[in-house]
Amino acid sequence: MLSIIVLGTAAGGGVPQWNCGCDNCRAARTSHAELRATQASIAVSADHQHWFLINASPDLRQQLTATPALHPRALRHSPIAGVILSNGEVDAIAGLLTLREGSPFTLYGHSRVLSLLAENSIFNVLKPALVPRVAITPDTAFEPRLPDGSPSGLEILPFIAPGKAALFVEDTSANAEGDTLGFVIRDRASDESFVFLAACAALTPEVEAYLRGARLVFFDGTLFTDDEMIRQGLNHKTGQRMGHIAMSAAMPALENLGIERKLFLHINNSNPALMPGSSERQAVRQAGWQIPADGMEITL
Repeated sequence: MLSIIVLGTAAGGGVPQWNCGCDNCRAARTSHAELRATQASIAVSADHQHWFLINASPDLRQQLTATPALHPRALRHSPIAGVILSNGEVDAIAGLLTLREGSPFTLYGHSRVLSLLAENSIFNVLKPALVPRVAITPDTAFEPRLPDGSPSGLEILPFIAPGKAALFVEDTSANAEGDTLGFVIRDRASDESFVFLAACAALTPEVEAYLRGARLVFFDGTLFTDDEMIRQGLNHKTGQRMGHIAMSAAMPALENLGIERKLFLHINNSNPALMPGSSERQAVRQAGWQIPADGMEITL
């Protein structure tokens, strides 16, 4: 059995973003509390006892408090067996600092992402004896281990997705393979699987091959249109410049891949599809996609 908990659904800054007065953020503070969302992450387990986080968002402490399955079951204990990083953005790694309290887990990531952590001494609070760092290789499946070394029952297949270097190093680091990963996550016992791809700048034939026929896909839903942040006066960058394909481009491109269930994740506060009743939300529904809420649980 494959258990999935959606810890957070929003892009960087969450909804509402602390310094934003856009329509969605104003609504989230006042009339539409259901729009409130923490930054994107999921937890996955093969036994509902030991959990692996896909990314550690800056909101992780809040997410753990809101998720009973991730609460300690002893005086000093954590069900979190590991963290698997899909990129090196602050949105994916800042929550690691929340996990510095002396519980063992394993940290998995591409060598480029792990090198970012190694170059920043603040992450030394995660002592190697308790939190070993394991480099993962695209197109090579691995089974993450429990802290005692026993098998987890999961199989993770990382794959390269078009993306970009983390924002805080993009001035000094050229984009390269490994900056952004997707994952096919499989339960070894039941053979059930799903795809996690919360950041993707473009749909290549290679990426489409991993998505084709999937029972469940979490996909990049950052923006509805490529230029929406420019039009709203929030930023001067397009979605493509930030490493994200727009919903309006992704939905038709993925329509004929035979995906059974499709959920958008990493949704920016600027995205008009967040608002119930909007034409953009209607377009998402008509295309067979869902916009999940924090705390959603899925079992495959």
